[in-house]
Parts: sequence; structure tokens; C-alpha cells
Amino acid sequence: MFILPPRPTPEVPAGDALEHRWEPRLYPGTLGTTARVRAELRLDLSRLPDLDPDQTDSIVLCASEMFANACDHSRSGEEDGRVIRTLSSPGDHTVRLSVIDDGYRDTGTRPRIPRQRTAQEWRDAERGRGLLIVHHLTIRWGTRRVVDFPFCEGLGTVLWADFRLSFPQGADR
Repeated sequence: MFILPPRPTPEVPAGDALEHRWEPRLYPGTLGTTARVRAELRLDLSRLPDLDPDQTDSIVLCASEMFANACDHSRSGEEDGRVIRTLSSPGDHTVRLSVIDDGYRDTGTRPRIPRQRTAQEWRDAERGRGLLIVHHLTIRWGTRRVVDFPFCEGLGTVLWADFRLSFPQGADR
């Protein structure tokens, strides 16, 4: 079973701020799709023309890590698996990126921030840095079930991350 998020509402002025919503994007759950995820996210972020290019790069990097986690740790990575990427901006200075997977699969690992490691352990580690990157580049992040009912636990997870937008000096914001 696969559940799509609600369709975005049209942009409507709310006081001084506009709430931006972009169409959700649906992708095959393959790591080979990551380049397309990044390219389409850059295209969507271009709707914020004064966004600092470094900020765009940070959001795109986090999207790559979040998408890879969905492919690695959920049914999204299985044959015919899918991942949804959403993007919204609830105000002038925040953007929320969400990646929604197809639900839990028992891979033996679950995404989480890695425990403290020694310098040597970090050098030897082949995995476990993705959510650490997300943790350091966002103002907040988290996960939630797609449907918050106990019997629906396996239907999917939303991994979300909020970014405080920065604009180059002199940009009219």
C-alpha cells in the first residue's frame, strides 16, 4: 500500500508572507535515481531566486542523504519501490524538505544518528554519516509515521528537515 500526501493548496498571501508549496515528486526507490532527485530539487528551489547558492547546496545534499536512507532502509528500495519528495515553505525564512518511504522492511539497521565514535572508527566507518549531515545542516529534523495509527505502522515513514533560508547580502527579503 502506498499513500500520497495531500495535494498542495494554491499559494495565498498570509499577511507579509507567502506559503510556498511545490508539487510532490514521486521517484523509483533506486540509488540511480539520486541525480534526478537532486536536479529536480534544484529546479524547485530556483523558485526562491534570492536563495544563497550555499544554502541550495546544503538542502540538495540533505535530500540525497534522506533519499538514500529511504532506498536503503525501507521497502522503497525493493523492486517497484517508490519514494516521495515534498518541499514547502511555511514562511519567508524556512523551507521544509520531506522524504516519504514505502514502509518498514527488516534490513537489520534503522536510520539514526550514529553513536559517538573515535577518530579511527570514523575513518573506518562505511556508513552512518547521512543523518549526522542532516542534523548539522538543519534547524530541526525528525521522523513520523505516514499514518499515525498503531495498526498502520508499516505503511511508511516521513523523514523531514527544516532549513532556515539565507539570502545574499542586499537581497530584498
